Amino acid sequence: MQGLITADQAIQFSYWITAILFIMGLKRMSSPVTARSGILWAGAGMVVATVITFLTPGMANFGLIAIAVVLGSVIAAWSGKRVAMTDMPQMIALYNGMGGGAAAAIAAVELYKLSDPAHAGTTHDTAVLALAVIGGLIGAVSFSGSLIAFAKLQGLINKSLRFGGQQILNLLLLAGALALGAMVALGIDQSAGVVTTFFVVALVLGLTMTLPIGGADMPVVISLYNALTGLAVSFEGFVLGNSAMIIAGMVVGAAGTLLTQLMAKAMNRSLGNVLFSGFGDTGGEAQGTVTGSMKPIEATDVGVMMAFAQKVIVVPGYGMAVAQAQHKVWELCQLLIERGVTVKFAIHPVAGRMPGHMNVLLAEAGVPYDIIADLDEINAEFETCDVALIIGANDVVNPVARTDKSSPIYGMPILNADKSKNVIVVKRGKGAGFSGIENALFYLDNTRMLYADGQRAAIDLIGAVKAVG
Repeated sequence: MQGLITADQAIQFSYWITAILFIMGLKRMSSPVTARSGILWAGAGMVVATVITFLTPGMANFGLIAIAVVLGSVIAAWSGKRVAMTDMPQMIALYNGMGGGAAAAIAAVELYKLSDPAHAGTTHDTAVLALAVIGGLIGAVSFSGSLIAFAKLQGLINKSLRFGGQQILNLLLLAGALALGAMVALGIDQSAGVVTTFFVVALVLGLTMTLPIGGADMPVVISLYNALTGLAVSFEGFVLGNSAMIIAGMVVGAAGTLLTQLMAKAMNRSLGNVLFSGFGDTGGEAQGTVTGSMKPIEATDVGVMMAFAQKVIVVPGYGMAVAQAQHKVWELCQLLIERGVTVKFAIHPVAGRMPGHMNVLLAEAGVPYDIIADLDEINAEFETCDVALIIGANDVVNPVARTDKSSPIYGMPILNADKSKNVIVVKRGKGAGFSGIENALFYLDNTRMLYADGQRAAIDLIGAVKAVG
């Protein structure tokens, strides 16, 4: 009947709608005000793409597909509700790895067909095979690398594995994977053994690339693997002729690439430096020598200082997240605001374990968006700040980044908390931060150390401010 669209046209139109929903969702996620709706838009796009895929001509195994969709949805919903906000970086690393693994699995299915007698005599496009190989390589590296990133963030791996000749080993593994992939794509040897070896080498490469990288660099690594996963999915979309996969992969790949560049810029380091320098390790001796001593202070004195201040800037970090102190910190700030104190939050791009980590925690506590400022917006205000309250942040306020050329973080843009009249650092102990670098801020004349767990300190400060009357 004329005027009716074909099934293929309906599928392609639905993929076009999916692309629009993905892009609009991503756009809305760029602002905390519209981020929630952006997630719903992108989720709607994924629903459309998933449903319409069932109409693809030649599709089979509907029962297995339905079971996988239901299981995946149930596990995702359960884990999404149970995982604490402090563990969200680990969850993202894990989910990102699953995306890379899915892309590698698609490549594996296509490449194993080459050695299947049932497909003997079938002509295969070399370009398509090349895309399958490249997507499989990238996806496998992203899968195993993301699992290591998850383990480091979760504390399952506390030391970075380094040994002499490690980069040479990585190059040899990469060369081996490329050689094996070329053999498959060019039809030199398409046996199951070669395909299996190719994926094993790719998975090992992901491990050896990520194991030497320190935990403090995991935010950059996560965003890099996010970009690689998107790229792998896009390649496999070309292999399957699936427009939704191509578009979604490109969007994720582009977003991950831009985020990786943003993170590297915020740390004033190149991507190569992150991947190959070995900086950012967890544990061990503190790096750097700082003169002077840390000067402790009691919560009662800090409460009086903050109650009579004109401006207070709070600098949150991962320590606040670990202590789950964001609600109590906001309760403290509300007391100060009621007293006429100007309160703002200063967020560094790499505060926490991933971009936006602190923003999400503060939003969860109900902090208004208009008093949360990023580094460029807030830095000039520290000079007129009476009290800078550092709660769980470390490297992002370390002044050696401006002064010590021998420091690994030299040149990294930092929050100028040290220029405040008074600096209060909430810290559980005297150890160095996650990267192992001694913080010169702690030894300045205008800095006082409030030794306590983040939530305990916030509770004590609330009591101290209330006691002022």
